[in-house]
Amino acid sequence: MRIFGVVGYKNAGKTGLMERLVIEITGRGFTVSTLKHAHHTFDVDQPGKDSYRHRDAGAHQVLLASRARWALMTEIRDQDEPALADLLPRLDPVDLVLVEGYKRDSHPKIEAYRVETGHPLIAPDDPTVRAVASDTPLKVDQPVFDLNDTVAIADFVVKEVGL
Repeated sequence: MRIFGVVGYKNAGKTGLMERLVIEITGRGFTVSTLKHAHHTFDVDQPGKDSYRHRDAGAHQVLLASRARWALMTEIRDQDEPALADLLPRLDPVDLVLVEGYKRDSHPKIEAYRVETGHPLIAPDDPTVRAVASDTPLKVDQPVFDLNDTVAIADFVVKEVGL
């Protein structure tokens, strides 16, 4: 499975870049799935809904299905957070999986960087960061793209993964 990541610190533009890349790359006729790491407790369900009540009652997994979509929720409870390598096989086969986060994993990545966040660049110390998408010119060893130049970034990503 071809995977490529988007990493960066909070408010660096990761999610916006992910969204634009999905639109651009699927527009080229490729199938794309996404996988996002959350650093906090999150819930895709609502208290009071039937599926929430099933999970709250102790169900290990709840599969919710309709004519429009289905979602499978798995409760981790006292287990360790699953690794990226354990989650990828759960996805249906596609041309490309774009991963938001998981910056410490070894897959190739582009770093989203906004100078206003005040955070340091990840790229200089991480060989898995193949390029930087930035709102300001930078001097780094990797290629640097304008954060809003989605076409050029998508060209780079599809070439990197061999599509």
